[in-house]
Amino acid sequence: MIGTSTPEYLFIQACIYFLHYIAPLSAFYCTIVFALHPWGYRIPIWIEVWAVVETAFLLLLYIPRKVMLQRAASHPETLPLQKRKGLFQLCLHTVKDSEHYLKYWFRGASLSDIKRENVKELFCWAFLNKAAWGPDDDEELEEYADKTETLLGRKLEPGRGKAVCLRITVDEVKTMYRSLFWYLCVFVVDTITCVSMRWHSFLLHRLPRRRFFSVFPLRPITLLSRQQTPAKNTTYWYRPHTSKTRLPVLFIHGIGIGLYPYVKFLAQINHDEQTVEDGEIGVIAIEIMPVSFRLTGPALEKDQMCDEILEILQNHGWDKIVLVSHSYGSIISTHLLHSNKTSQLCGPMVLIDPVSILLHLPDVAYNFTCRKPRRANEHQLYYFASMDQGVAHTLGRTFFWSQNCLWKRDIQDRRVTVSLAGKDLIVNTEAVGNYLAQSGDQEPVAQEWKRRQWKGKGLDILWFDELDHAQIFDSRHNCEILAKAIRSYSVKEPLTTSYGAIG
Repeated sequence: MIGTSTPEYLFIQACIYFLHYIAPLSAFYCTIVFALHPWGYRIPIWIEVWAVVETAFLLLLYIPRKVMLQRAASHPETLPLQKRKGLFQLCLHTVKDSEHYLKYWFRGASLSDIKRENVKELFCWAFLNKAAWGPDDDEELEEYADKTETLLGRKLEPGRGKAVCLRITVDEVKTMYRSLFWYLCVFVVDTITCVSMRWHSFLLHRLPRRRFFSVFPLRPITLLSRQQTPAKNTTYWYRPHTSKTRLPVLFIHGIGIGLYPYVKFLAQINHDEQTVEDGEIGVIAIEIMPVSFRLTGPALEKDQMCDEILEILQNHGWDKIVLVSHSYGSIISTHLLHSNKTSQLCGPMVLIDPVSILLHLPDVAYNFTCRKPRRANEHQLYYFASMDQGVAHTLGRTFFWSQNCLWKRDIQDRRVTVSLAGKDLIVNTEAVGNYLAQSGDQEPVAQEWKRRQWKGKGLDILWFDELDHAQIFDSRHNCEILAKAIRSYSVKEPLTTSYGAIG
């Protein structure tokens, strides 16, 4: 993630304008040439060919895909009534700023525009998994509205206001065009990633070669790699596990350009004298192509993803892992924890910039999908991530918040490290840190949890005050802090004494 300086703002705006407007200009030029040929002025042939290819890409691939992405989501089965009420109560119990909570689930609308019917519409989507409610649902939704009034400390006005709630799996899937040139850049970065991963002794387990054209940009490594994934849809990079006394690591990346930002971090896990003497810690790094700026099929449903990861782990004989994930990867980590098939395989966990904790708060959904970007990093997030076709479809049609929430009770019996960035532009890290540091109903001492030493027992929080989302991977020093935690967690028998500070 870039910073917020003026030069960075100008740079990212220039990139966006260039990548976004190549196709419209190309289509305009091709139209003019078609109308005036052969009398019109002609540009050099290589630019003309580029314009024709960009126009064809826009008309034949991008626009049809954009239409296809609008198909309705297949929502999960609704929870039983008592479980829905319990989930609603759990959500309200962790809301500390009720006005912020309501305002930003309604896209930053004025509170005066949010009335009782608006609130019922929001909760109908959130807890009943549908866009509209009938007479049988009204009593339950009225109860939720009453409890919201208690939380606000005031009555909601009757009727419907002009506020529009944020319902990401019902709303239109919004995307912005990025040119064929952008996908050439993705191809180059992917090639660099492949070379770097091979340099660090990772092997790609590819899809069958007959599916070479299922991912765009195309990946020549698919034709060159000998290893094939045992899963139907999921590719991954594998570094063999040779240690006899340590657990291997499963890593799940976040939304972005694949594994490129994580290569040095993954290699750093084994940069330790003890791992050299004892044998190497194995690493499997899952690739999630729908959120990696590729044109490919839709993201897998949670049970499918868990089954495929289970197949991969079993293929290598791994029956216990250290689970490490970043950002969107924390959603898949949550699914692995909740699945009866995979929960026993998950040992200690390291969650970096997790989006799954307090997911019922509006911050992640609002900041990622509908915040109007102003600063350089916000423009980078909005155009390159939020408006990418694969990312937008994944969040808009396969992302169901109630399945994706990770609660403190889910990890209370595990050794878990949560890494938070103080300037995170997506996650409300102050709220997440306070929630994790809270003991029972007792609020944590202000800011105290940010200064705690890492102990390697129970729940640890690593706080990086000056970092933005994903910037922890930009620094070798910060990556080493995470790598030390992972190496300590990988020891099969928990140590009985404190590990002390690792920062």
